[in-house]
Amino acid sequence: QGTGRIWLDDMNCTGTEADLSACRTRPWGERNCNHGEDAGDVCSGNSQPASLRLVDGLTRCSGRVDVVYGQCWGTVYDDDWDLIEAEVVCRQLGCGKALSATHGAYFGQGSGPIRLDDVRCTGTEAALSQCRATSWGSHNCAHGEDASVVCT
Repeated sequence: QGTGRIWLDDMNCTGTEADLSACRTRPWGERNCNHGEDAGDVCSGNSQPASLRLVDGLTRCSGRVDVVYGQCWGTVYDDDWDLIEAEVVCRQLGCGKALSATHGAYFGQGSGPIRLDDVRCTGTEAALSQCRATSWGSHNCAHGEDASVVCT
């Protein structure tokens, strides 16, 4: 049990929120509970990276970047998309080095949801889902700006 002020009560999350502040709840500090109802979380530390695929390319290692979220494939928007992000995609897919990070739906427009926008990698990530980005599904774009890569 915790001690001190209880800040959140009656949390109602769907599971798609990026953080707790996006869940429905009573106003901060308003409560009808005590510390006997404190909640906790145990993380395994073994979260799996989101699956990727390259679509409509000339080879297995080129094409529009699709990522799966909630068991549904979607695209990645090309804002700030460059060789650093492409390198992470190529590494995750076992496709060698990135030759280019293409913009403007170079390999055709996707038709599903746009899953990621404003992706920013440092270049050390093992998977694209480990890079910083806006919340899953949050974007200000259209499929005419789907990101693509060409790997070796």
